[in-house]
Amino acid sequence: MTRSSLRELPLRGPPPWLRALGRRCLALWPLKLVGNTVATIGFFPLYFWIMKNAGQPWTLPLTAIDRLVAFWPALLPVYLSLWAYIALPVFLAKDRREFLGFALSCAVMTFISLAVFWFVPTAIPNFTIDATPGTSLHFLKSVDAAGNAFPSLHVSFSVLACVVLARQLRDVAAPMWLRAFNIAWAAAIVYSTMAVRQHVLVDVLGGLALGIAFGLASRPRHVVAAAAVQAKPA
Repeated sequence: MTRSSLRELPLRGPPPWLRALGRRCLALWPLKLVGNTVATIGFFPLYFWIMKNAGQPWTLPLTAIDRLVAFWPALLPVYLSLWAYIALPVFLAKDRREFLGFALSCAVMTFISLAVFWFVPTAIPNFTIDATPGTSLHFLKSVDAAGNAFPSLHVSFSVLACVVLARQLRDVAAPMWLRAFNIAWAAAIVYSTMAVRQHVLVDVLGGLALGIAFGLASRPRHVVAAAAVQAKPA
């Protein structure tokens, strides 16, 4: 092949779905960056204040599934990855409406959970685990104590993010492997909440129900209307 024929070959750029994701990231990026940072920083003081000042918590019961889930401290990075995962729907929002819709869903879901934490305080059982001082797991256990258990905000945030991300990836025709990775990441976070002994099955199920409910409620109006039309009998 000659040099002239090489120059005539078309240059292959990124696939269309990747370019679409890039355009979504660039849209409103200053608002997304500031909004996500302020929301994350503002969440923790209120969360920990309620944990310290709520009444005597009710200890949640253990189930057979809780006893089957082995303690796996190596999943701590997966547990902590929620704070990167939940930022993805924010930065992949295509416009202000999608951005504000996800932000509102997170805010209302957080308000409901914090109200439950305050009026019906719960805690997980006192597991006997090896949290050697100086390790990251010891830091987690000393900062994020056993309170504010039901419903698991960690689970509800990851499920809501998964539902919204699945919608965003479908809209840009992302490949199936990326959509599967999205689901696998969310599932790993949910599992890690039990594996690092931060939650038990009861509060995981509560967080799951909350996340699914708000994920479905966050659907665009035209999608809801189309589903309603399809559901009508002919």
